[in-house]
Amino acid sequence: MFHELGFSPVALASLFILYEVAGIFTSFLGGWIGTRVGLNKMMVVGLLAQVVAVTLLTVNQALLSVIYVMVVQGLAGVAKDLVKVSSKSSIKAIVPSGEESVVFTFVSLLTGSKNALKGVGFLVGGFLLAGLGLRMSMVIMAGVLLLTALVSVFVLPKDLGVSKKKKGFKTLFSKSRAITVLSLARFFLFGSRDLWFVIGLPVFLQSGLGWSFEKVSGFLALWVIGYGISQTVVPKFFNGEGVGARSLALWSGALCVFPAGIALAISAGFEVERVLVGGLLLYGVFFAVNSILHSYLVLAYSDEGNVAADVGFYYMANAGGRLVGTLLSGAVFQIYGFVGVLWVSVVFLICAAGVSVFLPKRSL
Repeated sequence: MFHELGFSPVALASLFILYEVAGIFTSFLGGWIGTRVGLNKMMVVGLLAQVVAVTLLTVNQALLSVIYVMVVQGLAGVAKDLVKVSSKSSIKAIVPSGEESVVFTFVSLLTGSKNALKGVGFLVGGFLLAGLGLRMSMVIMAGVLLLTALVSVFVLPKDLGVSKKKKGFKTLFSKSRAITVLSLARFFLFGSRDLWFVIGLPVFLQSGLGWSFEKVSGFLALWVIGYGISQTVVPKFFNGEGVGARSLALWSGALCVFPAGIALAISAGFEVERVLVGGLLLYGVFFAVNSILHSYLVLAYSDEGNVAADVGFYYMANAGGRLVGTLLSGAVFQIYGFVGVLWVSVVFLICAAGVSVFLPKRSL
C-alpha cells in the first residue's frame, strides 16, 4: 500500500522502527508488569491500545506522513507485544507443572492458530484495502478489536499469572544462561526472516515480478496461513527426545538452504517466479518447526515463578532481531537488491544455529 504511495525501501523500513523499538521495551517491561497485575489485564490493555492505533489510521490519507505512521506503528508495537507476552506466558500458568509434552502441544496449537488467523487477517485486509480503502478497513478492524477486548474482560480468568511473591525490578536483568542464549538465538532467527520478508520480498514481487498489490497480499496471506497450520503439527515431528540444543541448531542450520538456494538460482538465471514460490513453501515448513521449538523452550527453561518476565525478556530479543532485520532489509535491498538481502539472511541463520549449540540439553 505505502510502496504504491511512492515510499522507497528505506522509507518503508523506517515505518517499522518505532513499532519494533516499542516492542523491545514493551516486552522487556511487560512480562514483569504481568507478574504484578495479571496476564489477563495486560492482554485487555494491549487489545485496547491496538484499537486506538488502528483508529488513528482513519485520518485523511494526506496526513499519512512517514512520521505519523511511525508513531502509530509504535503504539501498535506496544499493543502487539502486550498481547503476545501475556498469551504465551499463560500456557505455563495454566498447564500443571511437569506436563512438558502438554506444554509443547499447547504451544504449537496456540502459535500455529495465531499465525493462521494472522494470515486470514492479511487476506481479508488485502481485499478490504482494495475494495473499501484504508479508512473503512481500519474502522472495521477497530470494531472487531474492541469486541474482542470486551469479551476478554469477561472470559479470561482473574489474576492469571500474578506472582505470589512480588518481583523486584532487578529480576528483569537476572536471567538464566539458558534464557539468555535462547534469546540471542531468537534475535538472529527472526532477524534473518524479516531481512527479506518485511521489505525485500513484497517489493520484489511487485516491482521485480510485476505482481499486483492484490496478488502479493493474497500470496503472502496464504503463505502465513500455511505456515500457521504447519506449526500446529510440529509435535508430530518429535517423539519427546532431543528437544533442545542439538535439534534447534540442526533446524536453524537447515533453514540456510532456502534463502541461499533461492539466491543462487536467481543468480544462475533460473525462472525466478517458480524458484521463489517453491522455495518459500519449503522455507515456511522449516521455519514453523524452528519457531515452535523456540516457543516451547522459552517456557521449558523459564523459572515457574517468573515465567512472564522470562518470556518478556525473550520477546524483547525477538523484537530487537526484527528491528535490525527490518532496517537491514530496506538498506540492503535498496543497495544490493533482493539477492543481497537473501545472503545477509543466510549469515543471520548461521549465527542462530551457532548460538543454539550452547543451549543445555532438554527432553520433553
